Amino acid sequence: MLRCVLTSVLLLLFVVNHLPAAEPRAARSVHLGWDAPPADAFYLDMTIDQSTPGSYFMACGWDTGYFGLQELGDGKKVVIFSVWDPTKGDDQKAVPLDQRVELLHSDPDVRIRRFGGEGTGGQCMGPFAWKIGETHRFAVRATIEDKKTAYAGYIFRPETQRWRHLVTFRTRTDGKPLRGLYSFIEDFRRDTKSVHDVRRARFGNGWVRVTTGEWKPITQARFTASGAEWEAKDSIDAGTSDGAWFLATGGATKTSTPLKSRIEQPAPANAKPPTLPE
Repeated sequence: MLRCVLTSVLLLLFVVNHLPAAEPRAARSVHLGWDAPPADAFYLDMTIDQSTPGSYFMACGWDTGYFGLQELGDGKKVVIFSVWDPTKGDDQKAVPLDQRVELLHSDPDVRIRRFGGEGTGGQCMGPFAWKIGETHRFAVRATIEDKKTAYAGYIFRPETQRWRHLVTFRTRTDGKPLRGLYSFIEDFRRDTKSVHDVRRARFGNGWVRVTTGEWKPITQARFTASGAEWEAKDSIDAGTSDGAWFLATGGATKTSTPLKSRIEQPAPANAKPPTLPE
């Protein structure tokens, strides 16, 4: 009897170990964590080189929010700016009113809504016809108001050569400035087919304005990636190109830079801080 049981267990283990691996559902998310001090303003250029429906190219992220460009599942192009509530959990309806992100300003062409599922908070989304190979300029300003911080998101419009103030959200932060700055590329289509598409973008000319008012260039980043078991693991990369950092994921992407590497890109000798809208 014991021998039969052992045989069955061994047979089951053999079958499990020889089953074909499940096909990944999504390309792996890749990030650049910027080496920067706490700040009240964060500026960055981003150029998207390759995209596919269901992709998010996040330029300016910090420990309370994120700001970037998306290609939706139907191919529409949008700009998106989100700020999290200070509470934990994914149910947006469960957040008390006094703990929810507040809206202080919104551009007339954007849509404002609450979100849940990956934390909760406030989201601003609007049409933005970005193009492959076109450099876009992003800026986030933080204004501390007692125990809260107001985050204003600006994007430069190439057709008008003017900054566009998309939104200002305010949330409880215990009075903290911008911290934990980062950028990323994400595949949110996650239908197994999206694994085979390449997403690639360059990030450069990064600056932070420290709380004393001085602008400092960003010269170093750390390469990291998400670890979900249903993501493709090896088709990721990061490095430097044309005076900027790049991130790539999906398709035939090959890794040239090991994960957790620090990637340095000294600022040009003639680099000048950006001029932000008042």
